Amino acid sequence: MLAKTFGAAVYGVDARLITIEVNVGQGTKFFMSGLPDSAVKESEHRVESAIKYHGFAMPRNKVVVNLAPADIKKEGSAYDLPIALSMLKAAGQIRAGELDKYVIMGELSLDGDLRPIKGVLPIAIEARKNKFKGFVLPKENAKEAAIVNDIDVIGVSNIKEAVDFFEGDIAIDPLEVDTRDVFMAELNNYDVDFKDVQGQENIKRALEIAAAGGHNVIMIGPPGAGKTMLAKRLSSILPPLSLHEALETTKIHSVAGKLGSNSSLISTRPYRSPHHTISDVALVGGGGNPQPGEISLSHNGVLFLDELPEFKRTVLEVMRQPMEERRVTISRARVSLDYPANFMLIASMNPCPCGYYNHPEKECVCAPGVVQRYLSKVSGPLLDRIDLHVEVTPVSFDEMTANRKTESSEEIRNRVIKARERQAIRFKDKEAIHSNAMMPSQMVKDVCEIQEAGRTLLKTAMEKLGLSARAYDRILKVSRTIADLADSDEIKIEHLAEAIQYRSLDREGWAG
Repeated sequence: MLAKTFGAAVYGVDARLITIEVNVGQGTKFFMSGLPDSAVKESEHRVESAIKYHGFAMPRNKVVVNLAPADIKKEGSAYDLPIALSMLKAAGQIRAGELDKYVIMGELSLDGDLRPIKGVLPIAIEARKNKFKGFVLPKENAKEAAIVNDIDVIGVSNIKEAVDFFEGDIAIDPLEVDTRDVFMAELNNYDVDFKDVQGQENIKRALEIAAAGGHNVIMIGPPGAGKTMLAKRLSSILPPLSLHEALETTKIHSVAGKLGSNSSLISTRPYRSPHHTISDVALVGGGGNPQPGEISLSHNGVLFLDELPEFKRTVLEVMRQPMEERRVTISRARVSLDYPANFMLIASMNPCPCGYYNHPEKECVCAPGVVQRYLSKVSGPLLDRIDLHVEVTPVSFDEMTANRKTESSEEIRNRVIKARERQAIRFKDKEAIHSNAMMPSQMVKDVCEIQEAGRTLLKTAMEKLGLSARAYDRILKVSRTIADLADSDEIKIEHLAEAIQYRSLDREGWAG
């Protein structure tokens, strides 16, 4: 007898419908076809143990399981539940008339309990797209799937509960989640705030500019100057996620299995801070079973690279293309996957190995030429892609102990939102551009017009600092953002001068 159920395979950040066909006939062997990996093949043993535990019998006839389409590789253990239900129906042990009206996914433990799976959100979206009645899945993943409307999300704890539901012996109400309520409840719910930072007003200003225009930042300063503390607060001044951005971000974290049980919607901007020992695959994504990397997990948020020169050169260089394209393409023999990677990079580093070059009080003990060699660990092309170079100096005791009230993240964020609103109007006809940092070179000339005095100032700065053509574009983009924060339609010379100062840490001019 033949039985059919439906599941899904996740590729990149999207899902593709998979048909699970089981035929029980004459013979004694178990066969599985459809390009399954080892985890899928091992489902035979998990399924046998699970169904026996709940009083069903493993068919002793010939069992053929086919996962179609057969030219797509099937990976992971999430096919256990649909295979088990199809097998029981094909063997005549259950009737389950509506089995083919649901997408079914779930990993079985040996006692028949269901374990949470990855990629639930894109699977739910694919199920709705294909007009399925519902989605049956582990209860721990139900909240995540329930943010997709117009589909019944049925969370079950074990295979017996799934069988009873399809047999009509029990009724399980579909889980409903009000996406907007969840979204608004967690919106801008950050654990850190700029009001806790005393001093460092120039760094706060630089980070405000970065947030307003979506610019990348590097902070150079001695140990203990507050670089990491400031970086952690950058996401708290970014504009709130839109519902579309929240769904997009949640989808990536769902595919990577980073949401956790009973999670639903990510409504705060991601902040990722990988250690400097990270590999290039872990950073950009890929691997034998391709997964999103840290730069995709920080999509619509912040990627913080602490102690930038300590990262391997190969790791840093693979970021160059994603920083420009705002996506990562992982190519394999059978498949090519795209992961979004529209992130803000904030990096920090010491100015030299000892950490005290240019320190106002402590003396640098590095040998001649060591500072330049240390800075050279970060390539010029990568530094050119970072819009703001900021020198961080230690906070004095008086500033640290002052009782002065400082601006909160909310106050800064309100100014950032107004600047972004100006940019939204500017780029309303440009679908792929949402901030000044995303402008291509040809658009910079039209949007960032400067007067003759500003052109002279910029020429002098370019010659003195030895800046590249890409750095020229970065200065214009940053000056446009500064003008937006000042609610100015034109780029004035003071906006340009402030933007130029944020390139003063280019290696030629700064390390001597």
